[in-house]
Amino acid sequence: MVRLSLEELYKEVILDHYRAPRNKGRLDPHDVALERNNPLCGDEIELFVKFAGDDVEGIAFEGKGCSISQASASMMTEKVQGLPAKDAQLVAESIKRMMAGEEEGDVETLGDLISLKGVVKYPVRIKCALLGWNTLLEALEEGGKTSS
Repeated sequence: MVRLSLEELYKEVILDHYRAPRNKGRLDPHDVALERNNPLCGDEIELFVKFAGDDVEGIAFEGKGCSISQASASMMTEKVQGLPAKDAQLVAESIKRMMAGEEEGDVETLGDLISLKGVVKYPVRIKCALLGWNTLLEALEEGGKTSS
């Protein structure tokens, strides 16, 4: 039996999302579409969000860039689809705090997203991992779904 270290397992989760991204492509119809990029790395994302009341009914992305940015966007869409917008905002804010080293990240709450924690060891890659999350927060705000 092959045993993977936690770090290897996390790398596998990220690579899986990079190789087979979830919710990649345009989402039509959508309520909000935002294009953002990370000029330092060349990462690009276009995020599409559809709301049903206060819930994230649909979310998808298009983009290109490093494995971290694209895997993180894929993981994000999988996590927040179907959530109330306020919960999606809380998850995004928790990811940002975890990436800033302000909190450890709760496996119960974040699930596979905890694998992004390994990126903290590479400060130059943190912006890559947060590109989708920052864009999500902007989309929630533009859709009038954020709480202060």
